[in-house]
Amino acid sequence: MKVFISADMEGTAGIAHWDEADRNHVDYEQFRVLMTAEVVAACEGARAAGADEVLIKDAHESGRNLLVDRLPAYARIVRGWSGHPDSMMFGLDPSFDAAIYTGYHAKAGAESNPLAHTSTLRISRFLLNGEVASELTVNALAAARHGVRSAFIAGDAEICADAQAMIPGIHSFATLEGFGRASISVAPVRAQEAIRAGVEAALREGVGGLPQIEGPFEVVIEFVNPTDAYRVSWFPGARAHGPRAVAFAATEFFEIQRALRFLID
Repeated sequence: MKVFISADMEGTAGIAHWDEADRNHVDYEQFRVLMTAEVVAACEGARAAGADEVLIKDAHESGRNLLVDRLPAYARIVRGWSGHPDSMMFGLDPSFDAAIYTGYHAKAGAESNPLAHTSTLRISRFLLNGEVASELTVNALAAARHGVRSAFIAGDAEICADAQAMIPGIHSFATLEGFGRASISVAPVRAQEAIRAGVEAALREGVGGLPQIEGPFEVVIEFVNPTDAYRVSWFPGARAHGPRAVAFAATEFFEIQRALRFLID
């Protein structure tokens, strides 16, 4: 069995402030350790379920956060950013049996995580076919493009609820819930135990599925700053959608992935 893990940071148990996810701040080192521990727990759960290969995409900021010397011998890791449209899912292909997500967070505009965002803090909302979407929306659809089911997610309570609404049968574990600028979190050791057990159960039971979102697609990206919207409105196929937003249409989801590499990176 081959398992893919996409690892983010802003949904890691205990996190509550941007400084904790920023390598330029002293608090980052602690949460780098905790992010790694959750990924290792996911690897161990996958191994217990019979996985003989695990590929991890370090998918936060620089793509160089995970402490590689703590990863198990059967795991491989993608570090840095290739520039490929698969982005946070780079390295995934149809040979994988399942996709797992750790450290995931709520979408831009959500109130349930002080660190909620979608890809960049320059975006206030990302809409797909009229529904506010998250990084998980994009990444689960990227997995579906390869025919790979999404089986388990760990992150804040809202992204777990969104995952369950979007992906039939996916298992989840909520690490934290936000209230204003604060968060209430489970203890990191509890999260790691739950991730290990949850991944094993999800893979043994063969649960999960593909997002219930079908094309054609209409995308609207709302920016915080109108100057960003004006600049990207010149991208081929994009059009202004009010003073702070752009919109574009796509028949295939890969067209959206490709456009996003130029519109928001």
